Amino acid sequence: MPAMDIAALPPPVWVNTKHLLSRMLDDLSSQESIAVDTESNSLHAYREQVCLMQFSSPRVDYLVDPLELKELGALGPIFENPKIEKIFHAAEYDLICLRRDFGFKFANLFDTMQAARTIGYPAVGLDRLLGEKFGIQIDKRHQKADWAARPLTREQIHYARLDTHYLFDLRDVMEKELREKGRWLLAQEDFARACNSEESKQKVNGETWERFAARKDISQRELTILAELCRWRDAEAKKLNRPPYKVVIDDLLIELAHNLPSHKVDLAGIGLSERQIRLWGDHVLTAISRGLDAPLVKRKPAKRQDDAVLRRLEKLKEWRKKVGQELGVESDIVLPRPFVFALAEKPPKNRRELEAMLNATPSRLEQYGSQILKLLGGGDAN
Repeated sequence: MPAMDIAALPPPVWVNTKHLLSRMLDDLSSQESIAVDTESNSLHAYREQVCLMQFSSPRVDYLVDPLELKELGALGPIFENPKIEKIFHAAEYDLICLRRDFGFKFANLFDTMQAARTIGYPAVGLDRLLGEKFGIQIDKRHQKADWAARPLTREQIHYARLDTHYLFDLRDVMEKELREKGRWLLAQEDFARACNSEESKQKVNGETWERFAARKDISQRELTILAELCRWRDAEAKKLNRPPYKVVIDDLLIELAHNLPSHKVDLAGIGLSERQIRLWGDHVLTAISRGLDAPLVKRKPAKRQDDAVLRRLEKLKEWRKKVGQELGVESDIVLPRPFVFALAEKPPKNRRELEAMLNATPSRLEQYGSQILKLLGGGDAN
């Protein structure tokens, strides 16, 4: 396919008024397919939020400013409409953010990244796929930009619109290849599961000392000091509205707990910058002092899996890895993680029980059901 001419694209529509939003909604509501993406500020804020929403219809690209338009509930019916296909690339994170910030629900999804993974592409980034299929080059430097800053640069606007503009063409290429591989129904099942999943995998800013609790190189007293350091850091990050790592990174917190500096001059030797020491040196030393005197925190005991469950888990992982290698796909395409753990924890005794457990993915049931039953020792494998 010849390279597409990015320079010939008309400018996108910047949607920051109710009137423009209404016009966009009229257009999107009349389409059979629309392309969608979002940009958030997770690298620049204590609590991230969606800072830009990109939509494309076959003829127009829209950039919606949710920082200006506080009420975007009118988009809900479009996301929920099963007659309108929503095309994303790497939908999981976008869906998490849209659910979290706006409470949207979803139906009829096509994820071009998941499609590429199901086909067996080794590199599935949008830039790689658009470059390979259409000769389009995307500058990924803007991926980590502060999307809450206004005004956006011309380069940011151009980058943002490209995230959706070519998804229609990419979607059609992916569907053709999925059908050729005999994996079209499998991909559709995974798209549907993504719409229905309420599992949140989002990174939570301001996580507590409990993230360090499983480490063997941290004593209980050091963990107690880390708890005080984390509480101070989270409060400071929240006040400044920045990610905690931009106050002090985790590795430095651990070094502080290990080395127990008692004076500001000691902080530089551990790795804190002059600016960090000037701004927060006294607070760091105070948090360490509190941690030295505080009652010891208690580590939550690690959940011990039953040995039989662990054996089944290992057998399932080895089996799906082997099948994935034969098919040229990653192992979770063969059997996604939630199914693997469910089967290991409660192995089906017969075909009927397996059907109930894999009811969301009949393609996998048909293709692998007998193998899974045999692997787990269930009866009626045929």
